[in-house]
Amino acid sequence: MTPTFILFGLLIIFLLLSVPVGFALLLASLGTIVLADVEIPFSILTQVMVTANDSFPLMAIPFFILAGVLMGRGGVSERLLNIANSFVGHYRGGFAIAAVLTAMFFSAISGSGPATVAAIGSIMIPEMVKRGYKKLFATALIASAGTIGIVIPPSIPLVIYGVSSGTSIGDLFKAGVIPGILMGGALMLWAYIHAKKENYKPDSKATWKERLHHINRGKGALLMPVVILGGIYGGIFTPTEAAVIAVVYGLILSFFIYRELTWKDTIALFYDSAVSTGSIMVIVAAAAVFGRILTLEQIPNNVAATMLSLSDNPIVFLLLVNILLIIVGTFMETIAAVIILTPILLPLSTQMGIDPVHFGIIMIVNLSIGFITPPLGMNLFVASSISNIKIVQLSKGIVPGFITLVIVLFVITYISWFSLVLV
Repeated sequence: MTPTFILFGLLIIFLLLSVPVGFALLLASLGTIVLADVEIPFSILTQVMVTANDSFPLMAIPFFILAGVLMGRGGVSERLLNIANSFVGHYRGGFAIAAVLTAMFFSAISGSGPATVAAIGSIMIPEMVKRGYKKLFATALIASAGTIGIVIPPSIPLVIYGVSSGTSIGDLFKAGVIPGILMGGALMLWAYIHAKKENYKPDSKATWKERLHHINRGKGALLMPVVILGGIYGGIFTPTEAAVIAVVYGLILSFFIYRELTWKDTIALFYDSAVSTGSIMVIVAAAAVFGRILTLEQIPNNVAATMLSLSDNPIVFLLLVNILLIIVGTFMETIAAVIILTPILLPLSTQMGIDPVHFGIIMIVNLSIGFITPPLGMNLFVASSISNIKIVQLSKGIVPGFITLVIVLFVITYISWFSLVLV
């Protein structure tokens, strides 16, 4: 058996056995070294794992995770919802539209899809049901809106792609803004069409006095993305430094200003963030080992040759990439997929004349859709746990959201202006 067959065969077996992604990657790599006729010393495992996490840009990950958790449990999501609903609640489906707007804004704080679903869904899903929305639709909408969490900056997968590809993280953050807004706009259109079809009643129109009251209550939350992204784009600090500032800002806002957190709560949040960071770093280290074996066995070159043999047309190539990434996103964790596939696909896309920043956005938008596709769709599991709807039922209810996001994906893929205009 060839090393390639053993490597991917073992990975699939371990994933089917529900072995955590990081350990599945590591065990598949170890098994390939043992079983295949590969001249790779075991010392490479530890060397690559340590080197993979020894990166200054990767330090942004634990801080963005902590900042998102702090803002999620510190009263931010409720204030953002009230602001959004005061402006759009009087339209047909306005409360559902407000839910998507809130998810978009929270995405600019958390950098994580599941975190966005957890923070917004726990408030929005019960409230939408109270207002007459079907629970299945409410759950599917929030799960779909959570996909924006890894597209709008700051985005943890964009940081991983930047490190893996050597692309400017600041440029990637700029490039993610308009595609994220497009995804949100498309989901709002879905919400409007559904609300019109089901004849949901809108809220009464808020007065400007009420709007200003909600803005005043949530002004601290509104300023956070401005501080983070304004500092990065203004050259005041790097994305990694911005992550630290986001944590400090989140602590001050949630603990001292909103007073939603106690010292006991804060300690628990630090613990949860550390656990999440640990799991991500294990995946990063294990995926780096997996990627090193891929490189040594020249698997990226073989894949590139195969794809070029099918077509050297950039339009066809991007279509094949989209199909591949949607399938991969269904079965593989996002960060692992980025680390493994970037060295394989990026050189080929560059050869096709595709900008690395644009290609990064295509990858991340693709993989974001994987958050709502079973069996690995994390947004589905988080939303399901909130609403107590079975995964099978939710998987059917989310089909319109999936189709909507795939349409947006192809628009972003073939019109690079959306990704590159701010860059």
